[in-house]
Amino acid sequence: MITFDEIIPEIKIVLQEQTENLKKIDRLIINRDLNGIVRLVVDEKFEDNAEVKEAIRLIGQRITAHLGPRFADKNNIMYESSLDDLIKDVPNFALKDFPKVIIIDRLLAESDWTNVSVVKPGTHRIVFYSIKGGVGRSTALSMVSWALAEEGRKVMVLDLDLESPGLSSSLLPEEKCPAYGIVDWLIEDLVENSETVFPYIVALSDLSHNGAIQVVPAHGKDPGEYISKLGRVWMSKNKPLNSRELWQNRLNRLLDELEKKWKPDVVLIDSRAGIDEVSSACLSSLGAESILLFAIDSTQTWSGYKLLFHHWLRNYDSVRTIRERLQIVGALIPELDQDEYIAGLCENAWNLFTDELYEPVPADEDEDAYFNFDKSDKDAPHFPLSIQGNRGLAVLPNLYSPLQQSAVKEKIYAIFGQIIDHIKGIIANE
Repeated sequence: MITFDEIIPEIKIVLQEQTENLKKIDRLIINRDLNGIVRLVVDEKFEDNAEVKEAIRLIGQRITAHLGPRFADKNNIMYESSLDDLIKDVPNFALKDFPKVIIIDRLLAESDWTNVSVVKPGTHRIVFYSIKGGVGRSTALSMVSWALAEEGRKVMVLDLDLESPGLSSSLLPEEKCPAYGIVDWLIEDLVENSETVFPYIVALSDLSHNGAIQVVPAHGKDPGEYISKLGRVWMSKNKPLNSRELWQNRLNRLLDELEKKWKPDVVLIDSRAGIDEVSSACLSSLGAESILLFAIDSTQTWSGYKLLFHHWLRNYDSVRTIRERLQIVGALIPELDQDEYIAGLCENAWNLFTDELYEPVPADEDEDAYFNFDKSDKDAPHFPLSIQGNRGLAVLPNLYSPLQQSAVKEKIYAIFGQIIDHIKGIIANE
C-alpha cells in the first residue's frame, strides 16, 4: 500500500497518461478524506454522456492500479450538481501542471494555508510570526508599537498568541487591562452575543503620549474559564441556509469591526509560533500587507520554514500572492561575532528562498521579470532585518515604566531600529 505522501505524485502519473481523456472533462475534483482515501468528483451534466463517462471510468481504473486501497472501493466516482459549492470554504488547491484538476483536502482542522487572501485595503496590517517560540517576537512588536506611537501614529496591537498569551502584560499594567479579550469575542459571536463584549476588548496603553497604542489582548482582566473557551474558538459559525462561517473569517470580521470603530493607522498582529490554526489565519486569511518571519540561525528554523514554503508551493497563485509580503527578521543577534552570524543567517535564508520561492531566471532573460534576488540585495525578503540580542531588555518586568527615559529610547532604536524603519516605510507608502 502506498503512503500518504505518494498519493498526489501517483495521481499526477495517471493524469499524464490520461491527457486525452482528461480533456473531455471540464473540471475534475479529487477529494482526499480524513483517512487519506481518494474519490473523483465530476459535474453531473456528464452523468448521461457515454463518451465522458467512459473517459472518467478509464481514469478511475488507472488510479485504482496506482493507489490501491487509497482509492475508495465504493462510490469512488461521484457526480455533483455544483462543483463550486463543493469546494467552497474547504481547503483546496489546483494540482500543479493540471489547472482544471482541484484537490480538496478534508482536514479535521479547518485551517487553510494554501489559499491566501489578497492585501486588505485600508488600515495597514502587519503580522509578527516565528516558526519557533522564544525568539523575542512579542518584545519586538511591543517596541515597534511604542516607536510608531511616539511619532503620532495610532497603533492597534492584537495578541493572537492565544495559547500562550502575554503580549498585553508588557504594554498594560494589570489594572488597565480590558474586561474581555479576543477569545471572549469569538465565543460570544457563536451565539450572536459579540456586542456584549465588543466595547470592552480594547485598552489604551500609557506608553505613549504622542500617538496611541490600542491593545486587544487574548483575554480580559479576569480570564474566567479560559481553557474551556480556548477549545471552542476554532469553531465555524452556523449561518442561515445551512451555510457556515469559518473561524478565520470570523476573526477577520472582528478585525474589520475593530478598525472601523477605533480607526488605527496600523495593526500589529502577534501570531502564535509554529504551524497551527492561529498561524494559518494570521498568515493566510487576514490580508496582511507584511509578514515578518522571525528567525534564528538554526536547523530547526530553516527546516520549519521550508515545510511552510513547500506547502504554499502546492498552490502557485497563493505563492505569488504572499511571497512579496514576506520579510526575514534576524532575531536575537548575538553580541559577539555579529557580522559572521548575520552573514550565515543571510546565506541560509537566501538558500531557503532560492530553493522554494524565488524563480530561476533563464539565460538571456530579463531578470526583472522574475521574482528573484541576489544574495547581497538588502531590499530582498531573505536579507534579514537585524534585532540585536540584549540582556538588559530581557530582564525588564514590563515595558511601560522605563520607556520615558531618553537613554532607554536610544537603546531601543539601537536594537530594533531596522525593523522600526522597515514598518515606518510600509506605513509611509500610502
